[in-house]
Amino acid sequence: MTREDKITGGIDGRTVLLYYVLVLIGFIAIFSVEYRSGESFLQSLMELKKSYTKQVLFIGISSVVALFILLIDSKFFTTVANLLYLFGILLMLLTFIIGKDISGSKSWIALGGGFNLQPAELCKVFTALALAKYLSRQDTEFTTFRSHLIAIAITLIPALLSIAQKETGLALVYFCFFLVMYREGLPAIYLILGFSVIALFVTAIVLDMVPYAIMIGVLVLIAVYLLWRPIKRNFILFIFIALTAGGTLGFKYFVDNIVFDKIMKPYQAERVLNLFGKSYEPKSPERIAQFESDKAKGKKKDYTYNVKQSKIAIGSGGLLGKGFLKGVTTQGDFVPEQNTDFIFTAIGESFGFWGSALLLLIYFLLLMRIITIAERQRSTFSRVYAYSVASILFFHVFINICMTIGLMPVIGITLPLLSYGGSSIVTFTILIFILLRFDGNRQMVLR
Repeated sequence: MTREDKITGGIDGRTVLLYYVLVLIGFIAIFSVEYRSGESFLQSLMELKKSYTKQVLFIGISSVVALFILLIDSKFFTTVANLLYLFGILLMLLTFIIGKDISGSKSWIALGGGFNLQPAELCKVFTALALAKYLSRQDTEFTTFRSHLIAIAITLIPALLSIAQKETGLALVYFCFFLVMYREGLPAIYLILGFSVIALFVTAIVLDMVPYAIMIGVLVLIAVYLLWRPIKRNFILFIFIALTAGGTLGFKYFVDNIVFDKIMKPYQAERVLNLFGKSYEPKSPERIAQFESDKAKGKKKDYTYNVKQSKIAIGSGGLLGKGFLKGVTTQGDFVPEQNTDFIFTAIGESFGFWGSALLLLIYFLLLMRIITIAERQRSTFSRVYAYSVASILFFHVFINICMTIGLMPVIGITLPLLSYGGSSIVTFTILIFILLRFDGNRQMVLR
C-alpha cells in the first residue's frame, strides 16, 4: 500500500468536501467583515495583523493537523483516550493559574505572538474520546445507576470548570453528550428531569413570586385530588408532594436572588431576562449600589445592543442580500464580535435569506453525513464518538444561530468552521478527522 492509499483509503470524501466548503465560506465571511477598500491582501497576509489573514494560517494549521490524524493508527486514540482527557482537565485547571483574561473570561492560555489557546474548546474532543472509551469497555454495563453516574461525571467535570472560568456558553455544549448517552441506553427519565428543570427555570423567570406561588399551590391541590387514595394508604406520598412544592418555591428564590444576582454578571442576567421581556433589577446591596452609581454617571450599558445590531444586519440582507463587501452594517463595524460569535450576520447581510438557507443546508448535509457514518460503525467506541461529534456540531450551530436572531441569550458560542479563531477551527478539525480516521478503519472493533 502506498502512502497516498494509506491517507485516502476509506476516507469519506463527501465529509471532507463539506468540511472545506464550510471553511471557505468562513474565510469569505471573515474577509467581508474586516477587509476595507484599498488594503493590500498580500501585505496583510505577510503581517498577520488582520483576522482574515490569521484565519488563513489557522486553516493551514488545521489542514496539517487533519493530515497528521489521517496518518495515525486508529488504535492510538483508543489507547490514549483517558490520558488525553486528564491532560485536557489539567489544561483547564492551569488557566486558573496562568490563564489570560479575555472579555471577562479567564479561560485562555497565551501561546505568544498574539495567539491564545482555549483548553475548554479542545477538551470537547478529549471528553468525546473518554466517553467513547468508557461506554465501549467490556465491563461497562450501561444499565446500572453507577455506570450512569460515571458517564455523567465524565461530561460534567469540564462543564463545571467552564462555568468556573465564566464560559457559560461552552459549558452548555457539554450537555450535548446526554443525547449520546441516551442513544446508548441512558433512561429517558434523566432527559425528562433535565427538561423539567429547564421548564421550571423559564417559569421562574416569566412569573413573579405571587403568581408563581399560586401556580404551585394549584398544582399541589390537583396532585392531592388525583392521588387522594394512594395518599390515604401512604401519608409519605403527601409529605413528598409538600416537600417538592416547598423545593419548587425555594427554586424561585434561588433563581431570582442567587443565579441572577450572585452567579451571573449583570450583562448576562440582562440578556437572559430580555429574552422573556424582563429587565434586570439588582437585589444585593453591592449590585444596587453599583447599578445606581453607573446610572448616575451615565455608564448604564445596553446589554442587548449586540442582538439588536445582529437583527438589523440579518434583516437588511433581505431575500438576496446586499452583495459581497456591500453590507452597510458589516462594513460599518456596527455588530460587536462579528467575526466570531456573530459571523452569521455577515452571511445574512451579504447573501440574504437564500445564502443563509444554503449555509444551513450545508450544515444539515454534514450532520446527516456524520450520522450516516455513525450508524455504519461496527465498534461501540467509534459509534459513540461519531454521535458525540454530531451532537457537538448540532448544539453549536443551533445555539449560535438562535443567539444571533434573538431566540436565545448571547452566551458566546462559535459557529463551527466559520467563526474566527484558531482554537475553534482546530478543535472542529480534530473532531471531524478523528471520526474520518475511525470510519476509514470501521472494519476494526475498537475499544
